[in-house]
Amino acid sequence: MTVSRREFLSTLAAGSAASLMPHSALSAPPPTPKPSMKPTALGIDNFAVRAFGWKAHELIQYAAGLQLDTLFLSDIDCLPSLDEGALREVKSEADAAKLELYVGSWSICPTSLRFKPKWGTAEEHLRTGIRVSKALGSPVFRVILGAMEDRKTPGGINARIDDTVKVLKACRKDALDAGIKIAVENHAGDMHSWELIRLVEAAGSDFVGVNIDSGNAAWTLEDPTDLLERLGPYTICSSLRDDMIWSTPEGAAIQWTAMGDGVVDWNHYMDRWKVLCPQVPVQIETISGFTREFAYKTEGFWEHYDKKPEVLAKFEALAAKGHALENYKAPEGQDKKEAEKAYQKAQIERSIQYCRNELGLGRKQPKA
Repeated sequence: MTVSRREFLSTLAAGSAASLMPHSALSAPPPTPKPSMKPTALGIDNFAVRAFGWKAHELIQYAAGLQLDTLFLSDIDCLPSLDEGALREVKSEADAAKLELYVGSWSICPTSLRFKPKWGTAEEHLRTGIRVSKALGSPVFRVILGAMEDRKTPGGINARIDDTVKVLKACRKDALDAGIKIAVENHAGDMHSWELIRLVEAAGSDFVGVNIDSGNAAWTLEDPTDLLERLGPYTICSSLRDDMIWSTPEGAAIQWTAMGDGVVDWNHYMDRWKVLCPQVPVQIETISGFTREFAYKTEGFWEHYDKKPEVLAKFEALAAKGHALENYKAPEGQDKKEAEKAYQKAQIERSIQYCRNELGLGRKQPKA
């Protein structure tokens, strides 16, 4: 019997949303799958079109034009105001466009090199995000700890995790009272997946979960699909993109790409998604065109990372399938800002088309 990919995915057995219970960070058995009633919701992270500088109104219009299910406002600065009246207007506009909003912001680790005092203390920032998320109907508030540079700060990443946990615990009642869960992202090489699990469980998995980022998985030298196996049961929000990874004499090079342009097996990834976190929307955050090298074969690299040979072996197997890519460069004679806008728009729209046509994602039928 011949079955199309879309038909197969729409009826694929999937697990009910996994409870955020502690389990082995590297060898958790998969949940028993149950039938999935709806296709996975599809959306974008507003950072994918950052060059436009759009505010919430323009972002809602753009997402609605793409016939998306969700819009991830991962930067609260894109909101016209944090006043309740302005937030109600944004929610009304999103409701009219039949878009579910997800909300996020920046670091809540007061000792991270990425922390910004513009929103007050870390606890004030988190409480503001909880309030904004509730007003906009977002089930989560996405935050980050920091970035890979924090691994080299006094006490290392474990000290930064402890500092973040203190902030989360201080705001536990605020989150529970508002009905908002805090989604902590694996961000820019700050935490390995097992370190993020430690943070979630230490803070309290009743109100803290994960914003999973498949691109950032490679920056901790993890295969994105392998990372999903560990973080999937904790996942409550997402920012996904593809990775091109290739071996170098000193380690590996990584370039983030549009969906389908890298080495991730997205068909298998989404099969596992529908088992591990079937109720979570797939939200695409394309950040393409530059390369980062990781010299993990050189002396001293692992001083600041946690080497697990079985995890690294899967990453290296993925790198063996990849090939080098050139970095993006604006075409000669074109305005660089306008070229960057066109490049970002093409990357996200091609990714959305790939997710619909090849992966069967999305609940709305795009207009002809």
